Amino acid sequence: MENTDDLFNPSLAAAIMKFDPEDGEQIVEYFKTHALLSREKALLQASVRDQRKLLVENGKLKKDIEQLRTQLQDKQRRRTAKALFSPPPTLSPAPITSVNQPPSSAGATAAIPTNPPPPSSQDRRERQSRRRRGERKARPTSECLSLGAEPRIDVSRLELRVGRILSVRLHPLAEAMSVQEVDVGENTPRTVVSKLGGKTNLEELQGGLAVLLCNVKACKLRGVASQARLLCCSTSDDCSEWLVPPTGSTPGDRVTFLNYPGDPDRELQSKQRVWELLQPDLQVDSKGVANYKGCGFEVKGKGLCRAPSFTNCIIR
Repeated sequence: MENTDDLFNPSLAAAIMKFDPEDGEQIVEYFKTHALLSREKALLQASVRDQRKLLVENGKLKKDIEQLRTQLQDKQRRRTAKALFSPPPTLSPAPITSVNQPPSSAGATAAIPTNPPPPSSQDRRERQSRRRRGERKARPTSECLSLGAEPRIDVSRLELRVGRILSVRLHPLAEAMSVQEVDVGENTPRTVVSKLGGKTNLEELQGGLAVLLCNVKACKLRGVASQARLLCCSTSDDCSEWLVPPTGSTPGDRVTFLNYPGDPDRELQSKQRVWELLQPDLQVDSKGVANYKGCGFEVKGKGLCRAPSFTNCIIR
């Protein structure tokens, strides 16, 4: 702590003690304390002024940095625009020597002809032969132009949606099949033909929610057009049950996969066999959760899709 004796005049202190011997010491201490507080106040005010000065200087530096950054970005844009719109360098044509002009020396090189040589008789015969056979020159296909890029094969290509089964009936021509009218959030319900197995209680299906593959190509199964695929899990051909969306799901809700983002195909092409390639990895785990390679069937904000009672089985 700073010595207070340096802040007060000793002669003044002696005079006060002589004037008032009883209270002089307290008066001197009061003046010393007051002098110390005054000095600390002055130091604090100087520190505040220095801090304000530093803040002003920092503000000026930030402004200068922003101006320099803006100037650098403008220069980069101008350089890019100049490179894009500047005309390509023109090649000067080779000098054409006159036919009658003699060469300047024995070692002079011949002038490069500007026109291609006329096709030989053999080339003409080959082109005429191709025309007669109806052949054309092979052109690069789009697959070659894509630099070998192949479309992705993962579950994000499937358009899986929640649907409500409005009605269910047996297929008129197949006892092992059933026909459902399903609301998937569209203007009109879709007709779905499913093979649920002989032990399935069809009455339990009506009014329930299920998971449907909606971007399959419509096809006729025993005379009835099926416009979607009802996803089921099964342990055998005679025992199966449909996947159940999480509580709170509504018809039309999209089923997605956290690890496989992306938009589904507008319609799965049969020649690509996307469903056949993905199906071995569509399974129900030991907890009854439907998943693809360990990533659950999810309705965002509502939960995971499950099998009602089956575990460790396939999805078809």
